[in-house]
Amino acid sequence: MEKPTRNYVLLTILFGGLLLAFLTYRGLHPRTPQNFVLAETQSQRSSKQAASKLTVKKSVVIDSSNQVKKAKKRSKSAKPTKKVKAIDWQGSSEKKPYPTLRETDWIKVSLQKQRTYLMRDHTVLYTMRCSTGSGGDRATPAGNFAIQSERGDQFFNQQSGEGARYWVSWKDHGIYLFHSVPIDHAGNYIVSEAEQLGETANSHGCIRLSVADAQWLYQHAITGMRVVVA
Repeated sequence: MEKPTRNYVLLTILFGGLLLAFLTYRGLHPRTPQNFVLAETQSQRSSKQAASKLTVKKSVVIDSSNQVKKAKKRSKSAKPTKKVKAIDWQGSSEKKPYPTLRETDWIKVSLQKQRTYLMRDHTVLYTMRCSTGSGGDRATPAGNFAIQSERGDQFFNQQSGEGARYWVSWKDHGIYLFHSVPIDHAGNYIVSEAEQLGETANSHGCIRLSVADAQWLYQHAITGMRVVVA
């Protein structure tokens, strides 16, 4: 058998060194399978999508919570609507019976409160809603007056286009009166005016009362009774 030549020995050693270096490199840098890379990428995408959905859900929950809080604040800050009670301009102003008047009793009219009081000394016997003059040349005169003898169950003023029922004079003998809420030329009550009774001074200078109050005063006011308008 021939002995290996020197070149053959060198090639063998060189090839072995290269093989050893290659195996060592593969050991330090293992190759990642392609399927594993794809799986890892899909996992990362799923995680990102889940995180995105969670963020959206959190924002929706926070937004809903904020809306609920704002709604509660609006509910607390909102003032309850007051029910406006309709004015009974046909009936009596109080539920109790009308008083039996004495000659010393007197009538007080408040221009500010739009009320007429039946008085006994300093005691209020009965309170009536009223509407006095609207002001200017339609103002109700203030001062001390008295119930006069003139009275009637109905009148109509062509100049103003209004009339009334159950009137009683208290100044200038038929000029300034206590009377009902106004009526038109056909004798129908003017509802738009009547509904302001006790709330708005809207007469031509007379003192308007509800139908029932005016009728009672027409029947029971004592001639000569003191009337104070202030």
